[in-house]
Amino acid sequence: MAYKYTNSKGVTYILHGKDRVTSTGKKTTLYFFSKEEKDGALNAVPDGYQVSETANGLPVLKKK
Repeated sequence: MAYKYTNSKGVTYILHGKDRVTSTGKKTTLYFFSKEEKDGALNAVPDGYQVSETANGLPVLKKK
């Protein structure tokens, strides 16, 4: 079951994660929200992060 977040405007977003390699060779994970469920949907918010909302109503992950 993918993690879903409903913003203050009533729009539901699904959390996704995508692994990538930086130009220096480090492996990192890019987290993003989407209105549709795609490959890479996550079941929970990663440890050390919390969901916040921008002034426009877009959800973002912030470090605690």
